[in-house]
Amino acid sequence: MRVLIGAVGLAGHTLPALALARELRARGHGVLFHGFERWRATVEQLEIGFEGGRDRIFASIDESEASLADSVRGMMPSIERFHPDVVVSDGLTLSPALAAEIRGIPRATLLPEVYPFAAPGLPFFSLGLYPPRTAWGAAAWRAAAPLRTRLPSTRWLRQSRRSLDLQRAELGLGPQPDFDRPSGDRLILVATLPQLEYPRRWPADVHVTGPMFFDPRHPAVDLPDGEWPLVVVAPSTVKDPEGRLVRTALEALAPEPLRIVVTTGGATADIDRIPANVLIADWIDYSRVMRQASLVICHGNHGTVARALSEGVPLAVSPAMADDAEHGARVAWAGAGLMIPRPLLAPASLRSVTRRLLTDVRFVQRARAIEGWARENDGPRVAADLVEGHANG
Repeated sequence: MRVLIGAVGLAGHTLPALALARELRARGHGVLFHGFERWRATVEQLEIGFEGGRDRIFASIDESEASLADSVRGMMPSIERFHPDVVVSDGLTLSPALAAEIRGIPRATLLPEVYPFAAPGLPFFSLGLYPPRTAWGAAAWRAAAPLRTRLPSTRWLRQSRRSLDLQRAELGLGPQPDFDRPSGDRLILVATLPQLEYPRRWPADVHVTGPMFFDPRHPAVDLPDGEWPLVVVAPSTVKDPEGRLVRTALEALAPEPLRIVVTTGGATADIDRIPANVLIADWIDYSRVMRQASLVICHGNHGTVARALSEGVPLAVSPAMADDAEHGARVAWAGAGLMIPRPLLAPASLRSVTRRLLTDVRFVQRARAIEGWARENDGPRVAADLVEGHANG
């Protein structure tokens, strides 16, 4: 079959899409990848066709402009040339899905994080709260459901839905019935660990596949010498441009009997003095370094969280944004780490959390149990099976 895959340029969205593309290509299917130009070389190294650019794959749904409709029109020649049997796009990329809808092609959504949509009796997504422990707690969340419309994120969703319906009308499509979940898709792939999902009644078209990893290769790094536990600090430089997490971690942990690896993601690390037990690198190969680590400290980016747990490593999460808080809460709820709310992040709190995570064996036992599940369940393979079945009707 022929599969068109589209993903926005963010690494957290592109890399899982590439993992799925690689698996489908290995099965002999024709794959065409629409993405940002920065990913062209990586895609072509996989012997996968590449087309697109930012304006072709990602456009706003602002009602004052027709950029999304224009983007969809710009994609139609590619649809006509390639003639896909199924179209897969990530949760932020609307153009491929809309183009497929116009042509009546089966389409699927790939969500590279925990399932972000509401369920009765659960906390509103992005608050970073645990699920209720009693029926009374679940009833309270059900009763509070009307208050959800007052959240800033929900107001944005309502405005976006109105804007999207205007764009859909320009393309000759009717309004979508519900903006609170991917509408019109009969297959939704959730590329996360089931251990991070709160118990809920799942829609029939939603499948938790397990994480989908695609690791760009980076030069090997020489880890600090010694036998002390290895701690990996993996911040989001986009969400923390001032490097607060890195500075706090070094102040808290450099004096401890630890080996520390900090990855800056290519950002400048303005550190006055680097202790002997600390390595600072632009990039590290997560699949190699994390499996040697005893702890990962991060903001809560889903890719970092999923990789650490898939290697059996507990986490200390200090969220920088709402989705980070959600992931941090899921890690703590799963018993595989602890969360430090952003206002409480300080050398003393991070030092205390690190010591607890390194000495309480329950955290590593839980992380290793999740690792065992991940090794038995290949996310790209599960997703490819589902995409094949979806394309075949």
